[in-house]
Amino acid sequence: MRTPVDLAPDVVDDVRDWLARTPGDLTPHRVAEALRAAGRPVGDVTVLTVYELLRRDVVGAGPLEPLLRLPDVTDVLVNGPDQVFVDRGRGLEPTELRFPDDGAVRRLAQRLAAAAGRRLDDAMPFVDLRLPDGTRFHAVLAPLARPGTVISLRVPSRRSFPLDDLVASGALTGSGVALVRAVVRSRAAFLVSGGTGSGKTTLLAALLGQVDPEERLVLVEDASELRPDHPHVVGLEGRPANIEGAGAVELRALVRQALRMRPDRLVVGEVRGAEVVDLLAALNTGHEGGCGTLHANSAVDVPARVEALALAAGLNREAVHSQFASGVDLVLHLQRGRDGVRRLVQVAVPVRQADGLVRMELAVSFPAGGDLAEGPGAARLMALLEGR
Repeated sequence: MRTPVDLAPDVVDDVRDWLARTPGDLTPHRVAEALRAAGRPVGDVTVLTVYELLRRDVVGAGPLEPLLRLPDVTDVLVNGPDQVFVDRGRGLEPTELRFPDDGAVRRLAQRLAAAAGRRLDDAMPFVDLRLPDGTRFHAVLAPLARPGTVISLRVPSRRSFPLDDLVASGALTGSGVALVRAVVRSRAAFLVSGGTGSGKTTLLAALLGQVDPEERLVLVEDASELRPDHPHVVGLEGRPANIEGAGAVELRALVRQALRMRPDRLVVGEVRGAEVVDLLAALNTGHEGGCGTLHANSAVDVPARVEALALAAGLNREAVHSQFASGVDLVLHLQRGRDGVRRLVQVAVPVRQADGLVRMELAVSFPAGGDLAEGPGAARLMALLEGR
């Protein structure tokens, strides 16, 4: 990180090398010794500046730590040494933070990976994991990435957002709130779809906070992000392989375990792979109110997305659509607008066609700046909610 103090480019490297050759704790006194040994000026400001730079290299997320603690921050992105961005719910914002060089970014990425028991080097130049505080960490080393080593940090929400807060932020309209509350009360099985950063997890957590307090929620997630405001929550979290390539726990196995834990609501935080087969099976075995999130471009595209994931897991096309039609009641689709606001934009219901395949029929939409507009599936949606 660049500082106002005018340091020669190699001063910190000289101190770091001296400290590596002379074991001991990192202290201002030892930094001063290292500066003297390297023939560098030793002043209070210089010593404290170098000490702070080195301390940030070994504590938490280093120079990124202050950004991770900003109010409402959801993402911190590093594109090489000279480009650092944050997202606080209003789109990406550039910051003034800079690294001295790509080596500093690389060292930070490697330290964070090592702290989680993972390897990150030229033989394994990318990593995806969860840090101890719940932050999702992804990195790709240069030269695979350009303009330098790339770090992506996804910050878990530190609190659960009630539905009223989502109305205040523009994510839901008044009629949208009434509709999603009816969905939760009806115990309909639903998927929340949308692109990356569209607010799927935030909305799902808010909806789970509306579930009857007497019900038991069992959450299955690849990385623990859901924080529903509910008194009875049990969470199961996947685990990647360790540095030896062993010890991985896949979401598919956890979904099966969750079914044996008497869930009133089975929740899969993000369906990204073969676990879709087990989720569909669960939704077809009497587990009402099950739900999950899914990446998709629109509500209409959800059956094709589910089909692609399930086919890769070995389930044939006919079985996928049959289970989808009988297990999923509706899809809530979110989108991030050009103004950076994440909104619920579509609610769709599945319709089984004569050939047995499923298509989604738009029930209602929420145009930006407007309220609910009914679509061809509106009557089907209302009948579903009232019937339950």
